[in-house]
Amino acid sequence: MSELLADTTEDAFLGGRLRLRQPKSGHRAGHDAILLAAATAARPGDRVVEFGAGVGAAGLALAKRAAGAIALTLVEIEPQLARLARDNASANGIAADVVVLDITAPAEAFLSAGLKPDSADVVLMNPPFNDAARHRASPDAARASAHVAEAETLERWIHAARRLLKSGCALTLIWRADGLSEVLAALGRGFGSLTILPVHGDGGKPAIRVLVRAVKGGKAPTRVLAGLLLNDQSGLPNKEVAKMLAGEGGLSLAAS
Repeated sequence: MSELLADTTEDAFLGGRLRLRQPKSGHRAGHDAILLAAATAARPGDRVVEFGAGVGAAGLALAKRAAGAIALTLVEIEPQLARLARDNASANGIAADVVVLDITAPAEAFLSAGLKPDSADVVLMNPPFNDAARHRASPDAARASAHVAEAETLERWIHAARRLLKSGCALTLIWRADGLSEVLAALGRGFGSLTILPVHGDGGKPAIRVLVRAVKGGKAPTRVLAGLLLNDQSGLPNKEVAKMLAGEGGLSLAAS
């Protein structure tokens, strides 16, 4: 345990309300995880499952934001990150099950891990989304796994979410903005009632991320919300984003 802690840092999120231990190098939680949590709606008693949880940032931030207790499961393929996620949940006083599992594994593996079909009220995920053809993979294996997507990654993750969710319940995900067409294609089977929130780093520039909420079996038309601008003209977080990062508010997508 001491060797594991020596290779980690402890970082504050949500204005210090959430403290996470994470590796010094490799994939580290940041704004994407907090954006994802703030865009996800969860009611007290909901069974919430985070795919690709890493050290648990998004799922634990959502648990801190929720108005009441949720039944949280964090799914992570890397055993060391899963161990950190378990420790982080305990250190922050959040009840969470942590499952070491490949999201692309067959349904039988999910069932063996206690993740039954049609059992989740909410799934949230931040899949690896960099295109391997356009981005050089990091020499750090964990970082590469967290960031670089194979051709079928998104479709397989969304298929797993569709299997796990109850009918009428929602998946929330974050993806790179220039890959929105890939998201729409992968959600075309089994999901509808899409709500899309573009995320811009600075005014006057194209979106860098999209947050998407999709309902299993939903039939409502797709809606595109007004874009979220992360920084104001001075380069500082705008007021809505500053409140969100401090854990004082969610995003419009969570209320849609």
